[in-house]
Amino acid sequence: MASPIAPFLFSLFIFMHLGSSVEGRTRHYTFNVQLQNVTRLCKTKNILTVNGKFPGPPVVAREGDRVVINVTNHVSNNVSFHWHGIRQLLSGWADGPAYVTQCPVQTGQSYAYNFSITGQRGTLWWHAHISWLRATLYGPLIILPFKNTSYPFPKPYKEVPIIFGEWFNADTEAVISQALKTGGGPNVSDAYTINGLPGPLYNCSANETFKLRVRPGKTYLLRMINAALNDELFFKISNHTFTVVEADAVYVKPFETDVVVIAPGQTTNVLLKTKANPAATTFFMAASPYFTGQGTFDNTTVAGILQYKLPHKTANVIPLQIPPLPPFNATSVVANFSSKFRSLASAQFPANVPQTVDRKFLFTVGLGSNPCPKNQTCQGPNGSMFAASMNNVSFTNPTTVALLQTYFSGRSNSVYTTDFPASPLMPFNYTGMPPNNTKAGNGTKVVVLPFNTTVEVVMQDTSILGAESHPLHLHGYNFFVVGQGFGNFDHRKDPPKFNLLDPVERNTIGVPSGGWAAIRFRADNPGVWFMHCHFEVHLSWGLKMAWIVLDGELPGQKLPPPPPDLPNC
Repeated sequence: MASPIAPFLFSLFIFMHLGSSVEGRTRHYTFNVQLQNVTRLCKTKNILTVNGKFPGPPVVAREGDRVVINVTNHVSNNVSFHWHGIRQLLSGWADGPAYVTQCPVQTGQSYAYNFSITGQRGTLWWHAHISWLRATLYGPLIILPFKNTSYPFPKPYKEVPIIFGEWFNADTEAVISQALKTGGGPNVSDAYTINGLPGPLYNCSANETFKLRVRPGKTYLLRMINAALNDELFFKISNHTFTVVEADAVYVKPFETDVVVIAPGQTTNVLLKTKANPAATTFFMAASPYFTGQGTFDNTTVAGILQYKLPHKTANVIPLQIPPLPPFNATSVVANFSSKFRSLASAQFPANVPQTVDRKFLFTVGLGSNPCPKNQTCQGPNGSMFAASMNNVSFTNPTTVALLQTYFSGRSNSVYTTDFPASPLMPFNYTGMPPNNTKAGNGTKVVVLPFNTTVEVVMQDTSILGAESHPLHLHGYNFFVVGQGFGNFDHRKDPPKFNLLDPVERNTIGVPSGGWAAIRFRADNPGVWFMHCHFEVHLSWGLKMAWIVLDGELPGQKLPPPPPDLPNC
């Protein structure tokens, strides 16, 4: 039986062929958000899709292209889309997070996301950015280099997207709605998926298995994307190794590994060199979660198959075995993997890390609680409601207007305040014994930055309600990860160890469980930019904030007015 993913891969190769042709520099796409019956794990459910496809269609363009994606909403849910990792230089109106840069697209309405790709090439992705709709609304966003420009690594024989997701038998909107109502943790997913398929380790899913068909002695570029809602993942292919060459659409110094760690929101490109004389025709690939927090999680494994195309039939001499994946709490494996990432820092691909810093911030990130409303029973810690926060501010999204609109119009009164704290107001031993008071404050607070400010942010995990790795994503920017460590950040001892020569450049960083990560960026893109945990449950609980970057003095440093079709709330 042919793999159900074949049409998805075929469409990608077709689009990549189009992307290399000599046509206009504007790429047009049409996204119709519509319901589609999809069967997984022997259960059929009506899911939200783009153009009836799951995962959604690939968006492919070249560096320097303009992309116009016309979204029409044919479902009852309000929707918005984020083009994850796109810098959106002077196009913040197209960034997509609901109530941050736009009101969502309502039923029967349309909106054209219009942006240019400047100084970027590699693998990114797109997803819905409202509530938990990205559970099924996601797909690859691939930026090819300028025409006649080669990769800084051997040209692959083929390129294949590997998108990890989570499948829920239940309606994910009902899952998060119930959790927010009761204050407890949400029900976990029923399966992980590779390119939308759960694979043979799940009930009645042997025919829903992703198969990567390869030829011996060839090099394949795997464009890996973690679109899972709430889980970081380990990934392996039995008896094979990878060469990591890119992270979050930025080339890195190549390094070898037999395991890939990838957090929600992150993308990682790896070269897979197939064996010249494989001992078997098929090998398992598999992914399982990395989790150190408290509570439940989906502790299952998704598997796919690497299948060799051989000139003559060869019997398996190695039994098909799941590759040995790390334990679910293998923080040392994660730390070892993440420490290997370095920017190319070459003349062609420099690492322009800010050497001096204008503004320094320390953001605690982690869980907390809110009191249970009167006359209600709550299922959070000690009868409270779960909350999540940065510097003890649990961010409250506006509901009738978007932050970018209020900022641009100068009418911010009662919508947001500009007093987001630069450091914790009440310092404590962040990774030691948690304080007795776990209550989080609530508010819509932002940080305002003058144009071209250089910024350093230390993101410090906390042990409140359990230490946990947090994938933090910054919209509108890449940042340099200049340092990481365990325990509490030390303002005297740690900065001298920062890597200011070739730190990795990313848009999403896993803040180490029980540790910290330090990032730097230059605020050279005016607008309102969301920064949040990419675990959807933590986002729903408030682990988010926003930066307002002011206009510069020159004409090319000012945010243009909103497009005429910007949705209304």
